[in-house]
Amino acid sequence: MQTQLTTEFAATPDGQAAEAILRRCVHCGFCTATCPTYQLLGDELDGPRGRIYLIKQVLEGAAPTRATQQHLDRCLTCRNCETTCPSGVEYGHLLDIGRKVVEERVPRPPLEQAVRWLLREGLTSPLFGPAMRLGQWVRDALPASLKAKVPPRRDPGAWPRTPRSRRMLMLAGCVQPAMMPTINAATARVLDAAGIQTVVAAQAGCCGALRFHLNDQVGALDEMRANIDAWWPYIEPTDGSAPVEAIVMNASGCGVMVKDYGHALRHDPAYADKAQRVSDLTRDLSELLPALLPAWQARLGAALPAGVPRQLAYHPPCTLQHGQKLRGGVEQALAQLGFEVRLAAQEPHLCCGSAGTYSVLQPQLSTQLRDRKLTHLQATEPQTIVSANIGCITHLQSGTDTPVRHWVEVVDEALTAAAASTSAAPV
Repeated sequence: MQTQLTTEFAATPDGQAAEAILRRCVHCGFCTATCPTYQLLGDELDGPRGRIYLIKQVLEGAAPTRATQQHLDRCLTCRNCETTCPSGVEYGHLLDIGRKVVEERVPRPPLEQAVRWLLREGLTSPLFGPAMRLGQWVRDALPASLKAKVPPRRDPGAWPRTPRSRRMLMLAGCVQPAMMPTINAATARVLDAAGIQTVVAAQAGCCGALRFHLNDQVGALDEMRANIDAWWPYIEPTDGSAPVEAIVMNASGCGVMVKDYGHALRHDPAYADKAQRVSDLTRDLSELLPALLPAWQARLGAALPAGVPRQLAYHPPCTLQHGQKLRGGVEQALAQLGFEVRLAAQEPHLCCGSAGTYSVLQPQLSTQLRDRKLTHLQATEPQTIVSANIGCITHLQSGTDTPVRHWVEVVDEALTAAAASTSAAPV
């Protein structure tokens, strides 16, 4: 694609990055075939190719409009188009640049600004946890639309306290500890079962994805720097202790963001090298499965314990299969442990419609995608639906009575049941 960026953008880092991405696009349109919003709306400007043209026009001097902003807002950032693209167009990075430029030039209506501010500040606030607990206490009295956003309170169980020679950092996250603390606790237990101690840095907070995708990129970069500062004593310890082996992510939406720290902070002289080191150390929990499986299989034996759901439908989050390019690992590992795992027979590559705050900001499109995804998943007649990102889990659960959980929770349940069975067996 030929470009003629204005002098305002041509010499800037964002402009140069955008131009390099734009020049790789060959207009083939393969991306539209796998774009969820294009499939729903049938509008070229609500598909990747159309959005690329809109961003190109703005960088070449066209004045963006409210319509431009809305077409970019309606993108889920699922990056399915990147998986499909034969030319390797980094659409996600281009969209980040385009949204930033348009946001600076197109004012939003006051109500929309207020909602986005509440999402940015509220979900990352220390007050979110107490607010969520209050919501859980009065959950049955809440309106249906709000009740769907408040998962029932669940006991996370005990956190393993035995020191281990192997240690890995884990990002607790901003909303996950309050909404589903069972995921972090289950992660700590299954890692402990393989001889790995899970360490949480107290000062680490939101990964930055929430602010970044709400166009508060300055605030997001500050959150990234704060996390790097919190993790650095474990990465480069000065007390003589061994450095952590990895930074484990059990929310694929956080994982794809932290893996991008090196790119996001590449122009920051004080943090560029550290950010890249953090990105290089970051692993989705599923990437550890080949090394974890032998220890788990030894504990489980030949068969799963009674009472553990065996028939699972697996929804791979977009941030895992498209953002991190990790496919097949979870379902293969679960099958090796004895679970019967099925992907949706139709459209397993498509987004469920959660996409961070998308389900709040674009509820109609989000609900359509959720219901479409659930139809395909429930056709497999699962006992439990599993995924790998809290956003997908809570969004899917709001549309079905079938339990929706993180896959690590069902593994933890199986290991816990096997340990209980062993301890109860007669000597």
